[in-house]
Amino acid sequence: MPRTQTHDTSRRGFASMDEEKQREIARKGGESVPAEERSFSKDRELAATAGRKGGKSVPAEERSFSKDKELASEAGRKGGSTKHS
Repeated sequence: MPRTQTHDTSRRGFASMDEEKQREIARKGGESVPAEERSFSKDRELAATAGRKGGKSVPAEERSFSKDKELASEAGRKGGSTKHS
């Protein structure tokens, strides 16, 4: 039986699913661990280290804060505030 695809991509895997199915699966992942059990919630140093690593992966001239000083200032003002404080 011939395939009815109109393009040459695979019909398998997450990327081939319709968007609603992808959202459903992604939503389950976000709900699977309560916020207080997530590793970054328990270990601020781990979160800080991950943030520093992420920042190093992008050249300085390509970083958002390097391009937009107002954005950097706003983020700095928000700093340690959280929604649940």
